[in-house]
Amino acid sequence: MKEKKTEDHPVLFTSFRAGIIALVFLVMGFQLALFVYKAAELRILANRDRPDTVYVCPGPAAPSPSAVSTPSSVSSPSSGLSSGSFVSSSERTAATSSVTTRRNAVHAPLAERIREEKPRRQVESFRFNPNTVSVEDLQRLGFSPKQAASIDNYRSKGGRFRRKEDFAKSYVVADSVYRRLEAYIDIPLLDINRADSAAFDALPGIGGYFAAKMVAYRRQLGGYSCKEQLMEIYHFDRERFDGLKELICVGEAPAFRLWTLPADSLRLHPHIRSWQTARAIVLYRENNAKEALTLAGLREAGILSEEQAEGLGRCRIEPPRCSETAGDVEAAFLRLELHVAFALSAQVAQHLCHHAPVLVPGGIVALRQIV
Repeated sequence: MKEKKTEDHPVLFTSFRAGIIALVFLVMGFQLALFVYKAAELRILANRDRPDTVYVCPGPAAPSPSAVSTPSSVSSPSSGLSSGSFVSSSERTAATSSVTTRRNAVHAPLAERIREEKPRRQVESFRFNPNTVSVEDLQRLGFSPKQAASIDNYRSKGGRFRRKEDFAKSYVVADSVYRRLEAYIDIPLLDINRADSAAFDALPGIGGYFAAKMVAYRRQLGGYSCKEQLMEIYHFDRERFDGLKELICVGEAPAFRLWTLPADSLRLHPHIRSWQTARAIVLYRENNAKEALTLAGLREAGILSEEQAEGLGRCRIEPPRCSETAGDVEAAFLRLELHVAFALSAQVAQHLCHHAPVLVPGGIVALRQIV
């Protein structure tokens, strides 16, 4: 009796193992069937928006698909043409000026039912920033809810699209979708005159050290005038600049007041620095006419070196004012004398008006004699 029981155990184990294998294959078959059904459903919905049959109608109006599905649409008694008959030039012209319509062919009832049950998704194209666009707008652009959620999940984890090509590299963005949306992708550039150190730190190749240096150098310059001024920062080489030059822009910044600032303010500029140079610039602008107030004039006078003049040439400099020339200092003194004269008695003021012709260049002496 014991021997018979021991012989039944292998049979039961074999049957159990066969049942498990059959169940696994059944589940795999069910999953495969669901996948095939889903793929077929997506294909049906795709063909709904892209008709798969072209009908060429030989008349001014397009007949129904049943009217052109028979060979009689090629040669009909009403047209008087047959496959072996001679076609004149006028008849050929009438035949080629047909109307072409694009329609769906007749499909199986199941396919038609799926098309009717699934709502048609409207795809739009509009300007958007992939770093800030909402999930709802991503779906309006043609992404499925799962694709839009995947893009939003990438951004929530700190991911950023710095260039259009970065958006194309996302695995949920198909090549055809990117080609349609490429012209609408609008990623704003970083204004280096407005950005803080955290925004600079997010740029490729820029860490906390260079981010702080970029902010400090902007403060010394009074504002960047061009992108290339970043390479004036110590150890900020061309390779680092090329990696971010397409991601930044230069916004409005106040011009450097080279021809109006006092010497103690001029010496703080990174391209002037020394007190002697700043004082020499002040003396130069006080003793020269407005036309001579140029960087070339400072270089020719030996006040600026070639390197200093080149660095200041990259800065936006406020043009000189008329009141800063030597001749205009004398004119300002003349206006002061006039104010004093008009503050005198009425008799002196009347005498001053009588001698108005003497108030010309060189008339300061005459004015003093009158007063």
